[in-house]
Amino acid sequence: MSSKVVKNSFKFSSVVAITAGISGVYLLSISETAAPSLNIEAVKKDIANAIEADNNRRGDGTSIGPTLVRLAWHASGTYSAADGTGGSNGATMRFPAESEWGANAGLKIARDFLEPLKAKYPEISYADLWTLAGATAIEEMGGPKIAWRPGRTDSAVPTTVPDGRLPAADSGCVAADVAHLRNIFGRMGFNDREIVALAGAHAIGRCHTEASGYWGPWTNAETTFSNEYFRLLLEEKWTPKKTHNGKKWEGPNQYENPDGSLMMLPADLSLVKAPEFKPFVELYAKDEKQFFNDFSAAFSKLLELGVKFPEEKKKGFFQSLFGF
Repeated sequence: MSSKVVKNSFKFSSVVAITAGISGVYLLSISETAAPSLNIEAVKKDIANAIEADNNRRGDGTSIGPTLVRLAWHASGTYSAADGTGGSNGATMRFPAESEWGANAGLKIARDFLEPLKAKYPEISYADLWTLAGATAIEEMGGPKIAWRPGRTDSAVPTTVPDGRLPAADSGCVAADVAHLRNIFGRMGFNDREIVALAGAHAIGRCHTEASGYWGPWTNAETTFSNEYFRLLLEEKWTPKKTHNGKKWEGPNQYENPDGSLMMLPADLSLVKAPEFKPFVELYAKDEKQFFNDFSAAFSKLLELGVKFPEEKKKGFFQSLFGF
């Protein structure tokens, strides 16, 4: 596919559809909230280059990529279909108290990482930049292409959404974990299959004791997006973590594989213990292509929850005037 510069004129009354894939992230429409000329391809390329440069600087096999995915995820995952509040629009994690929620611990690293790009491209909203960075990071780590379009705006005031809308790692037992996951994701409009697909993002990244209290990566390739998370859930023997570096484990309840190199959260294990979820774990463990397809659709949906894109606003305007 060819790539194009995204251009927009505030005087032009029709919405232009962009069908060309831009370096793998599909741009579906033009944002009237963006500047008259914003090269989204250039922004995406700079995000990818910044990720690579940071990876090289670290030199320890870790990457900022998973944290960018988590930023996009947590900025979007506050949405409630019941009242339309929350979601990626607004980028309200820029403000307390959302930036200080326990679930968002450590995400200042990702927000600060993207500041130079925001300075270089002041036309792009934080909300668009954060979500585009998450979509780009997925692809840079070998994952599927994520359908993405611009049009989010930034709020000048903090969110009024209460803390507690993001998934918890442990609700006390399998039944409670299942109920919690269904409540959190169901509030956003996701079904059981989509819940499991989105959980597959745990193929990348790791937990940090200084952020969440938990420790360790879910897979042996924490910077590679794959279906390995599902295979490990099924094939490894997971037991409660008792020690860490030769000392008694003092952190929250988590599980580890036999050699202690990998971890799972209680909520992760609920996916294989609950009959509602396990068939999808088994499906994705066997079929990475299916996982990629389902994850791509669910993640794109997540990034758009609650966002009224310009072409949708325009459609509503003409419908009110002319009834079509």
